[in-house]
Formats: sequence, structure tokens, C-alpha cells
Amino acid sequence: MKILKNELKKELNIRTEKDYPIKGVEFIDIMPLFLQKDVLNEIIEKFVQEIKDKDIDYLVVPEARGFLLGAAIANKLNIGCIPVRKKGKLSPTTVEKQFEYEKEYGKDILELPKLVNEDYSRSRFYIIDDIYATGNTIDAIKQALLDLGGIVVGEGVVMNIVELNNNKEMFSLIDVNEE
Repeated sequence: MKILKNELKKELNIRTEKDYPIKGVEFIDIMPLFLQKDVLNEIIEKFVQEIKDKDIDYLVVPEARGFLLGAAIANKLNIGCIPVRKKGKLSPTTVEKQFEYEKEYGKDILELPKLVNEDYSRSRFYIIDDIYATGNTIDAIKQALLDLGGIVVGEGVVMNIVELNNNKEMFSLIDVNEE
């Protein structure tokens, strides 16, 4: 892995593991960044600075590392946080939309929960995830929000693997290429 950009002040403590979860995939583990309170706080603050003037109603964050960031960032911005769950984690009556997408190593199904006192139409969303590889997770979430009449204002990740995607609009703190 070659680091192309690092917006964080600390040395990057990132682990990689070849052939995980399947042969041919190099798993990038950014969890050590979250384990260090000063790095986690810096990540949260950088996202707050990126998002604060965008007039957002909700952050939308996929399982599971997205939950860690999303709740903390939404709290600082005083906005809602929508956890996108894997199929079967929400009770059927609380699912607003279910959608399938292709991952780097298989298919998955995600679910958006129903909102409490409103629907998705005309609400403004910012999607946050941990790592952006092919972009299929964020693209599927974005399409689901648009299908429900929502407005996606932006997308951001901690790490972008730039050689695997073509998204020039993505906000990222760390850009890498696989090597």
C-alpha cells in the first residue's frame, strides 16, 4: 500500500492482511486509527469542518465502522445519524428500503431504517464510510436515498483507495494505492 495523501498529523497505524476475507483481496484495517483517542478526535474534527456549512439534515453511515464515526460527528453537528444496516438487523416493520449491491468479494443487502417524524424526500444527506474502494457501498446508499426523494449533498471517507475508483468528488483524509 502506497500512501498518496495523509491529512492526519499522526503517523498512520494501519494494518493490512493479504488474502482476507478471500484470496486475492488485501484487507486494510484502519481500526488502529480509531483506537488512538487523539487520532479519532482529529478524524471527527476534520469531518465536522468538511460538513458544517453544508446544511445537512442527516449523516448516513453503513455498518459497522461508519457507525463509530457517524454518531460522534452527528452529535458535534447537532444533526441526525442514520445507520445503514445489513439485512436482518432491523425488524421488518422498521425498514424503509432494502437494496442489494456488489462488493469486492460478493453481494450484500443493506437496509435503510424508517425515519421517526418525516420521510426521506427533500431531506439533505451526507454519506460517511471508513474506506472507499470500488465505491459500490456508497453508490448503492446514494441511489437508495435518491430513490426515496432525498438530496445527497456529499460523501466522505477516512481512506480512499484511488486506483480502484474514479470518484474525484470524494472527501477523504487518506488516499492510497495498492501495491
